[in-house]
This record gives sequence, C-alpha cells and structure tokens, in this order.
Amino acid sequence: MHQTLAKAIILVLMGGNSFAHADAGGRLSPLPDHEWRYGHARHLLERAGFGGTPDEIAKLTAMGLDAAVTALVEYEAIPDRLPAFEHSGIWDESMHPDVDLHMRFDDVMRKAAETGVVYSQKIRQAGPRPLQDITDALYYKYLSSNREWQRVGVWWAERMLVTKRPLEEKMTLFWHGHFATEELKNDDYRLMLRQNETMRHAATSNLRTLLIALSQDPAMLLYLDNRLNVKGLANENYAREILELFSLGVGNYTEQDIKEAARALTGWRNQGLRFIDDKIAHDEGEKTLFGQSGNWDGIDVVDLILAQEACAEFIAGKLYRFFVNEEADPELLSALALELRKHHYELKPFLYTLFSSRAFYAAKNQGSQIKSPIQFLISTYRKLGLTEIPGTPYFPMATRLLGQNLGNPPNVKGWDGGRAWLNPSTILTRNNLINHLLFPESAEGQYPRFALSPRLKNAPVEARARDLAEDGGSLYMEFSAARMSGDSDMSVSRLMNTTAPSAKMHNAKADYDLKLGLYRGTIKSFERVRPIPPTPAPIDLLALLRENRALTPQSAVNYFEKRFLSTVLNAEDKRAIVAFLQAEVGATIPAQDNEVWSIERSLRLTLHLILSTPEYQLG
Repeated sequence: MHQTLAKAIILVLMGGNSFAHADAGGRLSPLPDHEWRYGHARHLLERAGFGGTPDEIAKLTAMGLDAAVTALVEYEAIPDRLPAFEHSGIWDESMHPDVDLHMRFDDVMRKAAETGVVYSQKIRQAGPRPLQDITDALYYKYLSSNREWQRVGVWWAERMLVTKRPLEEKMTLFWHGHFATEELKNDDYRLMLRQNETMRHAATSNLRTLLIALSQDPAMLLYLDNRLNVKGLANENYAREILELFSLGVGNYTEQDIKEAARALTGWRNQGLRFIDDKIAHDEGEKTLFGQSGNWDGIDVVDLILAQEACAEFIAGKLYRFFVNEEADPELLSALALELRKHHYELKPFLYTLFSSRAFYAAKNQGSQIKSPIQFLISTYRKLGLTEIPGTPYFPMATRLLGQNLGNPPNVKGWDGGRAWLNPSTILTRNNLINHLLFPESAEGQYPRFALSPRLKNAPVEARARDLAEDGGSLYMEFSAARMSGDSDMSVSRLMNTTAPSAKMHNAKADYDLKLGLYRGTIKSFERVRPIPPTPAPIDLLALLRENRALTPQSAVNYFEKRFLSTVLNAEDKRAIVAFLQAEVGATIPAQDNEVWSIERSLRLTLHLILSTPEYQLG
C-alpha cells in the first residue's frame, strides 16, 4: 500500500503549479561573490559547524562562497577516518542484558527467582539472601551502562572537535534534539549509540528516510512505548509525538489522526537492539488518516505526513531557528518550506540554499545566536586548537550543569534553546568552567605545570597523562560518589525509588540487601568501565601570540578577540582588558622565556576575562 501512496505524493510534490515560486524578496538568493569576506566564512563555520581557528577560516574565505558551502554540505567527499567507539566490555559474551531488558525491577526479580537465571546467567539462590545476586546484577547493569554512556558522550564530543566534516556532526546534534530520546529511561547505552549512528548516517539525506529510520529505531520504540503498541490495545505515545514534535506541529492534526496513526504503527517493536515488524501484532483494519482511508502501516503514516504542507513549514522553521535565528518572518519561512517541497524533502539542496543566502549572512544574524552548551564548549576547544576533549573540566558533568546533557534531553520535546540557555546560574557556571579549563588545579588561577604544553614544562605530557590516569581511579570514584549522594541523574534516591523493587516485595524475608547490591554494582562498574582520565588541556597562549606576532597588550587582546569571538568586544570592556594585561606584563610581552610561568598565567587571566564577556556567549 505504501509504495502506491508514495508515488502519488511524489506526483503532488512535483506539480509545478502546486506552489508559487517565492524568494522572500531576494533574501534566499546567493550572497554575491564580491561581497564574500572573512567574517562571512567565520559565521558559516560557526553555524554549520563548531567554529574554527583563523587559519581554517582563512582557507574557507579563499575558497569563495560556492566552494565553501559545497565543501561543508557535500562532506562525504572527505574520508571519515575518525575511530569508532571503543566499548569497555561491560557485559561478558555469555551475558545478554537484552533478555530481561526494560522489565520492571520487581518483575525481573520475580522471573529470576522462578527461573534461577538473570541476563542468561545462572544465579545462586542459597544462603541468607537468595536474591542478592539478582540485585547485584541489576544495579551493575544500570550503573555500568550509565557510565559507559558518558564515555560515548565524550567520544561524540571528540568527533565534533576534530572532524573534517563539521556539518555532519552539527546535523547529528540537531536531530538528537529533534528526535529527543533519554538514555536514563532506556538504561542501555548501546541503544543510544546505535541511534546516534543512525542519525549521523542519515543526517543530510531525506526527511522521509529519517522519519522511517527513527520510527523503527529500538531506542525510540522503547522510549516512546511503541513496543507496547499492538492490535486491539493501541498505545498512542509515539503516534502523538511523530505528529506533534517530529513532523507537523500542534494544530495540524486531530486527535482522531493520532488514534489512527497509532493503529497503523501497531507491531513495530524491538527486541534489544533489533527492530521487529511484528505482523501478528499489526492492526490490518482500515484507518482514516488526514482524510484518506486505507490499510495503512507505519511507512504509510510517514508518507501521509509528508503530503501535508504543514510538514515542510514545521521542519524548515526548526532548521532556520537552529542555524540562523530564533525569529523569522512568515514570508521567509514559506520560501524555505517551498525549498523542501520542491526537492521532495531532500535536505542537501535546502541546506545549500540556506547557507548561500543573503538572509543567512544578514548583519542581524551574525554573532547573534546564544551558544548552546555544546557549541560553547566545543567551539572554545576548537579555537584553542585542541585535538582531544580535555578531562578537566569533566565533560559529562560540565554539559549537565550547563543544561545540555548529551543523551538526556529534559523531555521528548528536546531542549528549548535560545534564551533558555542563559540564566544567572548558567552564566556563572560558564565562567567557572572556562576558569577550570585555563586553571585546572584551582579557582585562584594557580595552574599546575602539567597543564602547560610540552614546551613549557619539564616532564613529557604523555608521562604526566599516565600519572593522572593512574591517580584518576580514586579521584573519579570520589567524584561519582559525590554525584550519587547529591542532586544528580545517578543519585541513590533515583536508584532506590525508581529502579529498585517495591518495599512490599521480599523485604520482609530479607531475601536481598539493596545497599549491598548498590555497593557491589558500583564496585564492579568501576572495575569494568574504562575511566575518563582528568587530563588538562595542553594550552600555550604565549607561543600562540609569539607565532602571530601579537606581543603588546593591545595586539594580544586584538588577536584573542579575532580568534575567539564572532562579534567585537564592547569598547569600554576592551580598554579595561588591555589595561589589565598591560598592568600584568608591561608595555611589551617578552619575546624570550624569562618568567614564562607568570606571563602565561597573565595571558590566561586575560583570556578568561574575554571568554566571560556577554559577547562570547554569542556565535
């Protein structure tokens, strides 16, 4: 059925008279080549990626607008040689957590007590606590999966940092916020890793491809309960969200459409990491969706959605707000929606038009977007020239404190973005995290010698990194223990109250000890999950200024401004920062290595001032 429907929709979309051509007053026409400047290239790399160094921006500038946009959009021409995620191996080959995955704790306990097996492994049922092995295994699974997901988050962040294909990762981040899914509900890092790979593979393909892929994604099927959606007992959770949040927006469907879409999606479920199209559980009856009747299935639902004009308007609006500006007039959004419909929801033509357009490079859109926490951190690291995510500050904690914990958006709506990223608390936290990056050992600015680049210290950086890794186990254990005892996603209260069995079951007979299970699960988790070493970033600002011949306080601040900001500093603030640096180092930054420690400290304090300004929050 869905093949015939798809052909009909394509014919509608190809109809030349169906939609009037619109260019929104010429704002979607390309920026003329003679107007292309360094500032435009910087803006493009900031929005279509995560920013870059002056050298990277200069190369993009020299390419010209068309070649620069093509290089970013047609990124498949650049080989992806980045390493795959290295699993810690938290489950033995004989251990299959899929078997009892996502059952309630009480139900897992009951089943394991009856069968003597949990996760395909036999358990002891002797001694004073016959169900203790089950409790230990369940806590270990939850804790180790959560910690392994933190490693996945750092792996993904490192891709953002060093990729030669920045738009690929930026679009993956966009779809992660669009098709929001929470690891903390799914409790299996592999599901989220698989979803991340699916989004990356289809990041700039076609909206139809993405909607089908995510509708069949095991992490999504689990998160929005479509695995429970069966004939005669339809679950409407996913049907509602695919219409409201993933494709059409509020007001462009009816409650009856939700019910009928849910019936069409019956039978789509998962078994662990596998998608299953369960024909027995599928409702074969006739459904009426958007006024059209037929024996629709899940793919038909997607095709019927794409036939609605509201779909192109909704997706074009989300992409515009993500890449350009929170505000756009209806005429411009209508013209962008036309681009999607005209190209049958192929995303690359849309992105090429957007990134080439006068509207994208309008003065009001440059340096005007509040950076998301991910953009804030990754762009800072890129502009510093780092080649790996530093362990200080600890990336998973930093992003959580700033309000964008990868893999755990606040709800199915995703992150609101825009002004929601900033409040008095997050502004202070951003400043503190920059301080932690530049001065990893204390907030007073007394950085350790190993924080400097190899040229500025005695011991090789590799040796110091090994020392830190060896010391990191106990530090990381203390850190995680603090998280679990406080206000955190992994708090003991969450484990005890939402994951653990009810107080009514087994407790009277003392068949297990929850605290002992938590302790044993934690210890085994730390034994099996590879640590994220707290290695600081190798920063050498003095060498950077010498290389670029910026050896006066004024020229140093000018260079930092050009390298790190998408706009210009407030004139009064800039004068104060120059005066501060001059008071620290004098009229000229020494060209020799005398007093290198105090000079580097002064430069880091100066950069901290610049990165704490309101202007640096914008990209």
